[in-house]
Amino acid sequence: MALYTITTKQEFEEKVLKSDKVVLVDFWAEWCPPCRAMAPLLHDVAEEQDAIADIVKVDIEDTQDNAELAGEYKVQSIPNMPIFKGGKEVERLVGMAPKAHLADMLQQLAKG
Repeated sequence: MALYTITTKQEFEEKVLKSDKVVLVDFWAEWCPPCRAMAPLLHDVAEEQDAIADIVKVDIEDTQDNAELAGEYKVQSIPNMPIFKGGKEVERLVGMAPKAHLADMLQQLAKG
């Protein structure tokens, strides 16, 4: 399963920007109920889409690096899920999303 929790900009670069897979980044916080509701869905998608995609969780309040990453990627509300391919943001979901929609989006981006 490709579900990573990162705490540094270096990890973000390695797991997101240098990945050869499609990567969904989940910017979230512990106090956010929709973020907590999305967690099991993202876990399932990470397991089911492991061959084509990775899920990277970034708690925006966990470390200074994570807070800076949230600012860098203009995260103003959470859950906020930019999707990267080839080191570039290609799509973004803000708010809750159904598991099927997440899986379909990742599959389409992996093909294209």
